[in-house]
Order: sequence, then structure tokens, then C-alpha cells
Amino acid sequence: MTNTANTITGPGHDDTTAIAPGVDSEVGPLRSVLLHRPGGELTRLTPRNNDQLLFDSIPWVERAQQEHDAFAEVLTSRGVEVLLLADVLEESLADPRAHAAGVHTAVDERRLGTELADTLRSHLSGLDAGALREALICGMTFEELPASEGASLVRKMHHAHDFVVDPLPNLLFTRDSSAWIADRVAISSLAMPARGRETALLDLAYAYHPRFRGAARAYGAHSAPVEGGDVLLLAPGVLAVGVGERTTAAGAESLARSVFADGIAHTVLAVPIAQNRATMHLDTVCTMVGPDAVVMYPLARDSLVAYTMRPGDVAVDGTLGLRVDGPEPFLDAAASAMGIDHLRVIDTGLDPVTAEREQWDDGNNTLALAPGVVVGYERNTQTNARLEEAGIEVLAIAGSELGSGRGGPRCMSCPIARGPLPGTP
Repeated sequence: MTNTANTITGPGHDDTTAIAPGVDSEVGPLRSVLLHRPGGELTRLTPRNNDQLLFDSIPWVERAQQEHDAFAEVLTSRGVEVLLLADVLEESLADPRAHAAGVHTAVDERRLGTELADTLRSHLSGLDAGALREALICGMTFEELPASEGASLVRKMHHAHDFVVDPLPNLLFTRDSSAWIADRVAISSLAMPARGRETALLDLAYAYHPRFRGAARAYGAHSAPVEGGDVLLLAPGVLAVGVGERTTAAGAESLARSVFADGIAHTVLAVPIAQNRATMHLDTVCTMVGPDAVVMYPLARDSLVAYTMRPGDVAVDGTLGLRVDGPEPFLDAAASAMGIDHLRVIDTGLDPVTAEREQWDDGNNTLALAPGVVVGYERNTQTNARLEEAGIEVLAIAGSELGSGRGGPRCMSCPIARGPLPGTP
């Protein structure tokens, strides 16, 4: 299938009419989004390394690409501008400073030793922007690295198909590595070693691409762990942050302090979630499908709690203090912070077994294109039926291969720009 998504077209792309970044809710009309079309990095997955690289199975790459192209086409058919991360990265790497930074992210001298690190650095520095992009995303094996003149014990003791630069198959899930909050971008601090280099690439892409060069930062990749899948923009100025396997309490607190200091939020809810694979992020438990509605795993409905953080007094040294209240039931805390009577909840599935199956298959992980319009995986038939019964339009997409890394439509998308909610400026 040919990818017909609207994408950045490469060096020289005219950004004079680009949509200005800005996201203040989960469900405002989606205008621009960042996706990553799966590619050669997925072909690096084997039964020997897929656990380490955080995939539950070995995906059929061609089918995953077809499914992703169809996902992108659903978005463009609804008027959403789709930017592809590989294109954004390549255009950024055309800047010599970004090129040097990209090489730096790939060379781990502590692991490779001085001799081999110098060889890798020299090789990558000689690549053009497109070839360097491929090396940074798809990785490189010892066999693919040109031989160096000097001896390297590291090279001799590794198999030819071991990685001198690790691939990044989880780039598919663009929600995790960065998130826009108002007109600022938060660069995630990813918890799992297999994903550490992702944020470095997003960091340089946002720093050097003409489209985003002037964007301020809401959070930095060197801060305490926070992942975008744990960050829900419940309403303008109101964030919920899951605290579990990937985001720490320190990360949630640091993010709260940052958005308070920037004046882009007034309330942040820290929501503890189970620290396991099935509920790795808050958006695997619930996502918003309307300004006052969420789809939620039934077992979480009554068990989720929230600690409410708000700005405190300013200290003598100018430091902004923090007020922490709770815990209290998440749904109550969220409704109060959002200024509404209650959040409407649409349960996943009709019975405990179905709910558990569809939660595992990302039934809760929907991407809102507008209030009451969401994208979801077609295989979650019961959840989708419940959404439709509640008046939510579901644009169903295939995801048998895309879901092998445990992520749904929300995980695979980083909204760059959304329109305001109805009734707001």
C-alpha cells in the first residue's frame, strides 16, 4: 500500500503556512500529529532480542506498514496533517550541528571502547542526512561497521550480528518520547534502557527542524522519568500523570513544578497505577473520548486514586512551592479539577474476561480526532460497541501487527496541534 499521508517533504520544506503547535486537551479537533511509520528497525527484532527491545512478538513488518499507512490515511481523510518522524529527523540532520549531535547520541564509548568508538564516530560522521537517519533509527551491526585499522577486543568478542548501534523499534510509539502541553514540548525521560536514545533524537529534531526551532520546552529528557503515555491533558490547565512502571513520583512532581512555573497548568493529578506490563501507562487504563467522557478499564474505575498538586506559595528565593492533597478517588478529583459535575465513564467490555482481553489489546487506548470521534483497534469489538452505544464514533483500524509492541492509536501518535474545545476561546 502506498502511503498517501501528508508529510514533510524533505530539505527546503516551506513552513511559512505550517500549523502552529499547541495542545491543551485530549479531544480538541486534531490538526497536526507526529507519527513514525515502522521500517527497518522492526526487521532487527528476533526471538533472541525482542524481550530486551520491549516487543511481545516478532511483527510481520510489511503488514505493520500497511496497517500504519491505513491509520495515517484515516487521519488525513479527517483533515489531520500527518508528519512522519523519519522525515522530520532527516530534515533536522541536514543542519551540521544536528548531524554532529546525532552522531554523538549513537556512540557509546564506555560500551565500545576508544578504538571502536572512534571508528563508529568517523563512519557516521561521513554519512549524509538520510543515511545517518537510517543508522540512528534502524541501528547497525558489527558486521555493517567498516573495519578499523587498530585491534578491538570488543569487536572480536561480539558476534557479527550484534548491535554496535541499537535499533529503535519503539519509535513507533511517538506519544511516549514527547508530548505537547499548550505551546511547549515536553521531552520525555524514558525509563527503559532500550528507549533511552529515542529522546535524544526527539530532542535534536525539535531543536533543529525549522518547524519547531522556536518551541519552548515544558520538560527535559534529563529530568526524573516521565513518559508521554502517562500524561493526559484532561482539560485546559489540568493534567493527569500516571505513576507506575514508566513514570516515577519524582517525575510527576518535577513535571508539575515545571508546568506551574511556566503558567501552562493550574492542577496536576498524580495517579498511581499498577507497575506491570499490562498497565505500563495511564493511557492503557483510560483515555478521553469527549470533553467530559473517558473509556476506562472497569477494574480501575473504583480503584484509581489521585494526589492533587497545585502551585503553592513563592519562597523568598523565588522558588514556587507545591500543595499536595489527597489521595481521593480519581474520577472525583478529575471532575473537580476540570470544573464539571462528573466524568462520564464508558467501561471496557461487558464481562471481566472480555474486559481483561480488550484492555490487554489496547481497547482503552483511543486517539480522539474531535469530541466524540476516536480511532480504535477493530479487534476490540466489545469496547467499540460500548463506545458507539454511548454516542462515540469509532474509526476502527487494523492492528494485529502494530499492537505487538503493546500500544494502540494513542500510543502511536503525538498530537502537535489541536483546536480549542467547544465553548473555549
